[in-house]
Amino acid sequence: MEFLGTALNYLLGIPLLGWGTEVGFVYKALLLLVALLLFTAYILLADRKIWAAVQVRRGPNVVGPFGLLQSFADLLKFVFKEPVIPASSDKVVFLLAPLVTSVLALSAYAVIPFDAGWALADVNVGVLYIFAISSLGVYGIIMGGWASNSKYAFLGALRSAAQMVSYEVSIGLVIITVLLCVGSLNLTDIVTAQSQMGLAYMLGVPWLSVLNWFWLPLFPMFVIFFISALAETNRPPFDLPEAESELVAGFMVEYSSTPYLLFMLGEYIAIILMCAMTTILFMGGWASPINLVPFTLVPGVVWFVLKLCLVFFMFAMVKAFVPRYRYDQLMRIGWKVFLPISLVMVIVVAAVLQLTGWGWHGGAL
Repeated sequence: MEFLGTALNYLLGIPLLGWGTEVGFVYKALLLLVALLLFTAYILLADRKIWAAVQVRRGPNVVGPFGLLQSFADLLKFVFKEPVIPASSDKVVFLLAPLVTSVLALSAYAVIPFDAGWALADVNVGVLYIFAISSLGVYGIIMGGWASNSKYAFLGALRSAAQMVSYEVSIGLVIITVLLCVGSLNLTDIVTAQSQMGLAYMLGVPWLSVLNWFWLPLFPMFVIFFISALAETNRPPFDLPEAESELVAGFMVEYSSTPYLLFMLGEYIAIILMCAMTTILFMGGWASPINLVPFTLVPGVVWFVLKLCLVFFMFAMVKAFVPRYRYDQLMRIGWKVFLPISLVMVIVVAAVLQLTGWGWHGGAL
């Protein structure tokens, strides 16, 4: 980060401004924002390409080499379209809703550590911050559905509110099991703990870091978190708020042009956030899977992005081959399956840690 700050200062011709000052913080925030938006453009392209490959078709392949500029062409198309606002809608809330959704989704990345020391704000309550921001995301959808003054949009907003609240309960309990093992709400501490404790140390192979990651000892919670993340971000097979078969397009049915683009941007930013949280909580964050040369020569941020892309690939594959659930099936899974399992796992993990004395305590088992 210091190197990036020095390079940015040099390019801007302001060498006296330090990377650690308030102006430097703005630099880092802008750098993170630009990198995140570019990454989202290509994640969207990858989503379409993966779906096309499963269905044995080409996918986007016209705009730019191999279709690499397709997302930017779609951006220009949305921006230059005329925004249509329903005459009977609440126009202020109607336009504010997509802005709220996208801004909240982007603000969650302030505490995500992409590498050691690569967090915009390395706060001690990072988990609570992420949980709060992701919970607030439902307000943008409710505002959009209500302000549209359409029964289809309103039903989609109600579905989304119930769905997101239901699966946030499971996500919260999953995170509690990780916090019990680590003893800290700091996201950097969660990653550090997975490199200093775990099955690899117990088996006498500390260089095999992949065994230390929490996906293995907390595998049921890893599965629940992954499925709950699909429901939390309205991804197929849980895209009931946008179900085109019965609700046309759900809470976004009256949106077009840039407001629609902001809704979709917020949705994909939230999806990438869930992939990043999966990487941090269960896949060792920026740590290499094997703590030996040449794996340790790869920068941590590269490992982080590779793991994030792997989780997103799993998201995309689920979209490609799992049929959509009915709404009653969706709610039954959340309340009657995931909630009891999560509660039992919290009790089991707490009991095991209490009886064995395992856990991470500031750098030691």
